[in-house]
Amino acid sequence: MSLIEVGLNRSRTVLATLLLLLIAGAFSFDAIPKEAQPDVNIPIIYVSMHHEGISPEDSERLLIRPMEAKMRSIEGVKELRATSYLGGGNVIIEFEAGFNPDTAINDVREKVDLVRPDLPDDTDYPTVNEVNPSLFPILVVTLSGDLPERTLIGLARELRDSIEAISEVLEAKVGGDRDEL
Repeated sequence: MSLIEVGLNRSRTVLATLLLLLIAGAFSFDAIPKEAQPDVNIPIIYVSMHHEGISPEDSERLLIRPMEAKMRSIEGVKELRATSYLGGGNVIIEFEAGFNPDTAINDVREKVDLVRPDLPDDTDYPTVNEVNPSLFPILVVTLSGDLPERTLIGLARELRDSIEAISEVLEAKVGGDRDEL
């Protein structure tokens, strides 16, 4: 007798087992601790450099390459990505999972201090920031149309209030509206 035949012959037992599993799953899901804003460490640090009027080519040669060379020597670096643009450049340093964020950001700052003398004199001091996911929105809604600005802002505020009325939503913001005089 195959497993399928046993299941068909004892359908009540199979349904009772399935129901028991569903109920146990529902109770387990309810018992799992949940946080409204969990502390998630993303192993990414962002270094930004600004130099007024520098071309993208010069930015890569004078800013990005020296910075990348120093950052590669940091322990635990998984990947380096860099972008040069008119007026500056940035380096994104991704670390291996399980990194210590305090140690990593201190190591990056030390390397920035070491590379600073090699950068052109007019370059602003590089800024070092840890990527914090709680600063990024989960959802962005854009309203537009052939309506007066006041009407759109009113609709946006109504939509914000409706979204905040949802129990799982902590906060909704309206951006782009002007202060009335």
